[in-house]
Amino acid sequence: MDFLLPTLPFGVMILSTLVAILAGFIKGIVGFGMPMILISGLSSFLSPELALAGLMAPTLVTNVIQSLRQGYAAAWHSIVRFRRFMIAGGICLVLSAQLVRVLPSDVLLLIIGVPVALFSLLQLLGRPIKISKPSPRGEISVGIIAGAIGGVSGVWGPPTVTYLTALGTEKTEQMRVQGVIYGLGAIVLVLSHIGSGVVTVSSAPFSLMLVLPAIAGMWLGGQLSERIDQNRFRQATLLVLLFASANLIRRGLMG
Repeated sequence: MDFLLPTLPFGVMILSTLVAILAGFIKGIVGFGMPMILISGLSSFLSPELALAGLMAPTLVTNVIQSLRQGYAAAWHSIVRFRRFMIAGGICLVLSAQLVRVLPSDVLLLIIGVPVALFSLLQLLGRPIKISKPSPRGEISVGIIAGAIGGVSGVWGPPTVTYLTALGTEKTEQMRVQGVIYGLGAIVLVLSHIGSGVVTVSSAPFSLMLVLPAIAGMWLGGQLSERIDQNRFRQATLLVLLFASANLIRRGLMG
């Protein structure tokens, strides 16, 4: 990837910063959505590969912050509880990440957009999937799906959130579990895309540039989340995700 941060137009840098703030804001409210907002927003004016590279650092840093809010012991408990999901997802993430250089950009956009649109619609229509008795096989299956999508797109939140919601996970624990899963996944993702050639010495500075705006947005979202009705903000977030995924589908179909 031929890219150097100093060559990026100032207007593009401003737009990228605003997208990172919005992505952090959404994440601060509901605990997920940052990769989806980042790749949807950034790929509107950058190549899909550079957009994917851009989300790496802010996704990793913000998820580490989110996962450790209740301390290391609580984070470790979440790792142990969802270890099958993480192992299966991590393996598939590494394998699918190598397809980024092979898949056409329009196919990549559709791979990201379609599952997120379906997830958002299900949530908005009030038809979440319910799982009364979780099984190792089911957990591994969802992990495989999340990892496969995440490797090529950097977005593995929707299947993860769907699974946690179906389990009826308590809000505080769900936020922490999401941070742990996404944080560990982000580490694997970065390492995988160093191998795939997406993350390079040239593209890394762009990703690092987005870290502070993402943290600032996450802090703002967290402040509002504590003061304003959570359900309304969740509905608004799902609408944003639906709009973003619809935009990706449109771009993927139109080429």
